[in-house]
Amino acid sequence: MHASSQTFEGQSSGGDIMGDVLPVSVTVILPTRNEEEALGPTIDAIPRGWCEDLEIMIVDGNSSDRTREIALEKDIRVHLEPRKGYGRAYRTGFDVAKNDIIVTMDADCTYPAELVPELVKRLLDDDLDFITCDRLSLAEDGSMSGLHGFGNWVLSFTARMLFWYGIKDSQTGMWVFRKSIFENEKMRPTNDGMPLSEEVKILARRHLGKKKAIEISVPYRPRVGEAEIHTWGDGWKNLKFLFLRRFGLHRTRTEWGGLETNPDSTKNNLPEQA
Repeated sequence: MHASSQTFEGQSSGGDIMGDVLPVSVTVILPTRNEEEALGPTIDAIPRGWCEDLEIMIVDGNSSDRTREIALEKDIRVHLEPRKGYGRAYRTGFDVAKNDIIVTMDADCTYPAELVPELVKRLLDDDLDFITCDRLSLAEDGSMSGLHGFGNWVLSFTARMLFWYGIKDSQTGMWVFRKSIFENEKMRPTNDGMPLSEEVKILARRHLGKKKAIEISVPYRPRVGEAEIHTWGDGWKNLKFLFLRRFGLHRTRTEWGGLETNPDSTKNNLPEQA
């Protein structure tokens, strides 16, 4: 029913394992909302020195804790997106990211940040356009409750039935891809909420093809901090979106990309920089 995922279990320490510096620029995007507990360790786990230019950026959805302050203390880019939604954060981040390759992860220590260099190298070596990282095959004990595991299975199974696209984990939030894929407007996801995660994979398989858009299994770990996800509400929205997307009934609520008025640490106009 689905294509078997390739497995990525090795650990990278950046330049030590990678050898020569990769001739590419990379932006790692972390969507955040009240992630002060886990953001620091997540940032620290991302290897340095393995590519020509590495930008780490949070796209923050009006956090009310110290998330933005911690990011500034860690000397990473902060982009404030007042419009609500996980998908909205990414639809902004994909546009404002300055580098050629984009890597996405949650800011909660669940994804294997140490594998970022190897995943980018795989993208380059195999001339790929998009990698999505399956969490389900290598999920560690305690990383996903029984209810979340079942919900992920239902959503992933439904997506395979509706789109026949061969992806095992429709809900993963770790992807590695070339920013240039969005030059094709048909590749731009439309949803401002959690369904963007499943939507971007559907679009990648449809418009890039199975040879250019692949799935690789990576470890998945217990999260640090409280989750912003609402199990039943977000699950229902994701399920409903799959059917709306399949029959062309989905709607784009907001335009692609960031707003000129969005505060950004590179402009020194964040509230925390006043």
